[in-house]
Amino acid sequence: MSLISTTDDLAAFCDRLSREPFVAVDTEFMREKTYWPKLCLIQVAGESEAACVDPLAPGLSLEPLFALMDAPQVLKVFHAARQDLEIFLHESGRLPHPLFDSQVAAMVCGYGDSVGYETLVSSLTRARIDKSMRFTDWSRRPLTPRQVEYALGDVIHLRTVYQRLQEQLTVSGRAGWLDQEMAVLTDPAQYRVEPDEAWLRIKARSRSSRFLALLKELAAWRERTAQERDLPRNRVIRDEGLLEIAASAPTTPEALAQLRSISRGLADGPMGQGILEAVLRAQALPESGLPRPPQRDDLPQGLGPVVDLLRVLLKMKCEESGVAQKLVATIGDLERIAADDAADVPAMEGWRRALFGEDALRLKHGQLALALTADGQGLRVIPLEG
Repeated sequence: MSLISTTDDLAAFCDRLSREPFVAVDTEFMREKTYWPKLCLIQVAGESEAACVDPLAPGLSLEPLFALMDAPQVLKVFHAARQDLEIFLHESGRLPHPLFDSQVAAMVCGYGDSVGYETLVSSLTRARIDKSMRFTDWSRRPLTPRQVEYALGDVIHLRTVYQRLQEQLTVSGRAGWLDQEMAVLTDPAQYRVEPDEAWLRIKARSRSSRFLALLKELAAWRERTAQERDLPRNRVIRDEGLLEIAASAPTTPEALAQLRSISRGLADGPMGQGILEAVLRAQALPESGLPRPPQRDDLPQGLGPVVDLLRVLLKMKCEESGVAQKLVATIGDLERIAADDAADVPAMEGWRRALFGEDALRLKHGQLALALTADGQGLRVIPLEG
């Protein structure tokens, strides 16, 4: 049974997998024309069997699968899980747990930053991924046997990828290094877009509080409209359009229609009315209610070279330990460490602090130096006295 299309078959399949230690999971979805991802196929594999679940099958309930995703005794294995988890949260209102993300685990095991699935499969299983169906339309029915076989391949390989990575984590003693990342991935707040915060994703040159109030109201209107109509944000109106409206602050359909990004039909319709109401709400705000410009993390003068040295140390430490740099610290983290010994960044906590953070502070305060090795082919750390 490789394609499940009835609730009874799904319940029986999930009941069998609930007795296994882990399941590998993947999804196929479409999102080009919608705000919410349209779930088209779910692939699930235990140690002994694998199947595709057709969420578009008439009358099929996904509750047995959601119950399996909730089962605390079964580890759920994904690769680059964020988009898949967003789908599960939207469809069921909850996130799968406990969780193992093979992309994050691969970063801990030295396979580089954000390693791709094909690369990981090739490295760990010596198998080759079939790319022929990559751009197929998963929403069309009926699915062909070839489509089902292609989709199943992802979770079948993922089983082996997980087992090999788990072995490496156990040998290296790094299994616990994933805990913080998995806690972030299974936090529902990571996937919920609050309309009132949507403006923060838009790059605006102006730092005028009144302009930002307009942009905030307009972005919130667009976010709610996109969610209600299930349309991509840019199908409602593009960022450039929001910025143009915020700059001109039109209060009538006629003034709105004069803008380059707005058609007459839109200005006279319900969406135009929504835009004008957002403008009026922003204009009615008192000075005390205006948003503050996002804080710029400008480095204090003279810290640029310190950041450069920290980057070299980070690269050196990560190469020595076989951990992806991205998992330890970002450039922004290094800038904060350069400016503040007590910087609130992951690199100054837990295993990251032991791996890099402590030496970063020593380097910053002149207690360590970096020097080329005698053959000039590498770097070494030199403790300094005083």
